[in-house]
Amino acid sequence: MPQIILLLLFAAIAWIGYRKFVADAEKLTRHQQDVRRQRETGTQGTLVKDPVTGEYRLKKPEA
Repeated sequence: MPQIILLLLFAAIAWIGYRKFVADAEKLTRHQQDVRRQRETGTQGTLVKDPVTGEYRLKKPEA
């Protein structure tokens, strides 16, 4: 019985680690695509409108 619990615990940790890895890889891919697009078009960032003030600011990089 303890072996089954240990196996299930290991499988859950492996699944969570896999999902984290995939999420990080997708985030990195999106960032690389943004950088590539900016390099191709010569832009220096993306403007986003502040809904409260109505002013446009540069989009902050995701942490």
